[in-house]
Amino acid sequence: MADIGKMNLLEVVKAVSFGVYVKSDTFPEILLPQKYVPKNCQIGDKVNVFVHKDSEDRIIAITKEPLAMVGDFACLTVKAVTDIGAFLDWGLEKDLFVPFREQKIEMEEGRDYTVFIYLDEETDRIAASSKIHSFVNLTPVPFEDGQEVDVLVLYKTDLGYKCIIEKTHTGVLYENEVFTELSQGQKMKAYIKKVRDDEKIDLALQKQGYARVEGLPEQILEKLKLQAGFIPLNSKSSPDLIYDAFGVSKKTFKMAVSNLYKNRLITIEDNGIKLV
Repeated sequence: MADIGKMNLLEVVKAVSFGVYVKSDTFPEILLPQKYVPKNCQIGDKVNVFVHKDSEDRIIAITKEPLAMVGDFACLTVKAVTDIGAFLDWGLEKDLFVPFREQKIEMEEGRDYTVFIYLDEETDRIAASSKIHSFVNLTPVPFEDGQEVDVLVLYKTDLGYKCIIEKTHTGVLYENEVFTELSQGQKMKAYIKKVRDDEKIDLALQKQGYARVEGLPEQILEKLKLQAGFIPLNSKSSPDLIYDAFGVSKKTFKMAVSNLYKNRLITIEDNGIKLV
């Protein structure tokens, strides 16, 4: 079976002067144009291809992978706005279409927007929508407190950063717990801090409780060894300097330093910490 809008591993069944044909259960012949045919490709070989419709509405395969596929959320740039909608750059020759009815706000050329990519079931055409909330929070929350998840940053709010979690739900990273600037469309790992009674989700960039300290003492010791046994950081240092050095909050850093001090592995100086 070939899924339109996704990568598929399909078998080469016929060679012609302008390319080869690959097959699936749903499409017995899909053209893979010559410029995308792998070197020394033979009938019977299997190739990994992206299946979509070309500008003439024909099912076609290419070996180039787009920036995002059907079912994905992605931050993409508007290449053009026409009288039928907007067209986004998603890394392919044929741009990604966003109908006017699927634009949360009217799109402008050159600007970036986070969109959901979907397949129009009536036409088998791939399109995108910036009405993100039509595609998230549609099922009960499947996450547990402390669970590691993949997130994509949607936008900044007064509270912090609104994120999409595992392509299914939204949550918030609170600004006072984020020690670096995040950007729209940025992807990263995060942790479920709390699933509230109203099913709203609080996120964190670090594990909660003592678990977040795991591995950090070792990182600090390694850095001390690399820097002649001294790091100019301690409990008085700014959260930004600590985050730049270790990617953790000041509170987490202090917990790890306390662990090392209690085990007599370091001494705490006025201007930093020193390896014993």
